[in-house]
Amino acid sequence: MDSLIQQFPMALAMGLLGAVVFAAIGLVSGTDETTTIAPLTLLVALLGVPPAGVFTFFMAGAVAKHMTHAIPTALLGIPGDTMAAPLLQQAAMLRSLGVPHIALRKMISGAIVAAFVALPFAVLFAVMLAPFGSLITRAAPWVFLFAAVCIAYFSAGRWASVLLLIPFVLLIVGLQTLTRSHGVNLSVSYFLGIAIGPLIADLFSILSPVERRRMRRDHVSNFALAPDLKGWSGYFPNPLKVLDRQQTAYTVGTAAVSSATFVFSPVAMTVLMGEIVGARIRHAYHRLTTVIAVRNGVTEATYIAEALIPLIAFGLPLSPVAAGPAAPLFNAPPRFTVNTATGHIDNLHTLMTTWQFLVFGLLSIVLAALIAYPLAMNYAHRAASFVARKLSHEAIIATFSGLIVVIGLWEGQLLGLAVILTVGLFGGLLSRLFAFNAGVQFMGYYAAVLSVPAIIKLF
Repeated sequence: MDSLIQQFPMALAMGLLGAVVFAAIGLVSGTDETTTIAPLTLLVALLGVPPAGVFTFFMAGAVAKHMTHAIPTALLGIPGDTMAAPLLQQAAMLRSLGVPHIALRKMISGAIVAAFVALPFAVLFAVMLAPFGSLITRAAPWVFLFAAVCIAYFSAGRWASVLLLIPFVLLIVGLQTLTRSHGVNLSVSYFLGIAIGPLIADLFSILSPVERRRMRRDHVSNFALAPDLKGWSGYFPNPLKVLDRQQTAYTVGTAAVSSATFVFSPVAMTVLMGEIVGARIRHAYHRLTTVIAVRNGVTEATYIAEALIPLIAFGLPLSPVAAGPAAPLFNAPPRFTVNTATGHIDNLHTLMTTWQFLVFGLLSIVLAALIAYPLAMNYAHRAASFVARKLSHEAIIATFSGLIVVIGLWEGQLLGLAVILTVGLFGGLLSRLFAFNAGVQFMGYYAAVLSVPAIIKLF
């Protein structure tokens, strides 16, 4: 109890910061979670913020972003991030019916309800799996290899992703050998290269005349925004009144189920849960509004569960989210580490208790709800209009690019920057061409540093 009280002020401050920052970032269409959440969480960890503060920053940021990403998705028809892509079909249909504001309210309300359901379920499942933690830790090299293959197979790339693990792992091993021969040991640089791979690939594409001609647009993009209609009094609407009873029940049920399936792709779970619910509802309009609420709820639930269950139970990033956006919670040298030689873990798994994860997790959701939910419900129209007309995507890209350069130079000088560019370009092109996504690439990285040495020892 004393530890909780001592860490509460910092956790509150960092959770508030994370909620504000990522509620704003969620308004910008196309901002990938790994590219945004992961580098900023890594920066917070490397700045020496206490473990509870790092955790609440990540958790509040993730929850807030998956509320406000509904604004560009519902009102502009552009996915707010990767997880919003499965919501586009229902959002477009509701927009064509002239009720994008209804789609937005259902999405955001589904997210906040699912978040409060998913957290305790995720902690419960983690406690149930924790007794197997030491066994899994000892078998980590083979667990990571198996998990990498499974996650690759269940990704959009399927067998292409499974086979592409081989050249990608070999690239990581080769770069490690090169940098170590010069006395430079890198880890953060590989992580950053994977996180911003698509961005690096796009920047290189602009330098090519052929790709630049393909990417050029002849006219400015036009967006149509429906009028803002408010159907409640006060500042903070009740999400249980925005959703009807059946929608609430489906949202709670799917959030609970998706909280247990932490090893599967979040996008796949979002699509699957939406299809299951949609097949049970006959009325077209009610089906659209229910599916869009459920799917956005699943985006919240999977993110919470896939970060918390591996973190609490094992301390190893054994899920797509844990290996991607949440990776700094597991591995942020020199603060948090997973020793590849001994299997020793020194990260939030060892620095926080189960009760701390539960209490600070609930604090994070409350902060995100207090900031992102009323913002999205009351000011969505104005926010979407401002982002579409005034906000420069180039400025956002430049900001994150500058952050990556600074961290790369800090860890390994020019070699660190070279590794970021190499891994990012290779991974970004594979992601674009073969759907070899960042989650699979992160598992490939862990397979390279954990599984390859174990395989070499066998032979």
